[in-house]
Amino acid sequence: MRKGMLEYCVLLLLKHGDAYASEIISRMKDAHLIVMEGTLYPLLTRLKNDGLLAYRWQESPSGPPRKYYSLTPLGEEFSEQLDAAWAEISHSINHLQNFEQ
Repeated sequence: MRKGMLEYCVLLLLKHGDAYASEIISRMKDAHLIVMEGTLYPLLTRLKNDGLLAYRWQESPSGPPRKYYSLTPLGEEFSEQLDAAWAEISHSINHLQNFEQ
């Protein structure tokens, strides 16, 4: 997946609510995007260190506590900027796809 796209996908998922890493991987898989744990965990850490994500520990009914990630206000703002950029790129690509000479 191209650089930046995975970050955007993670932020999109977290716009809909907090999630732990396995949920994120599962939701990506449902969208036909294959992401490995070895790729996701460093990305989540980087997004957290950049101030875009926060996390909290929550007890799990089956197994150890889970780390739930959520968007920070900065993450929400950045996600909105990415939404606008995506809409612009999508519009341009659609225009080129439908270009007639």
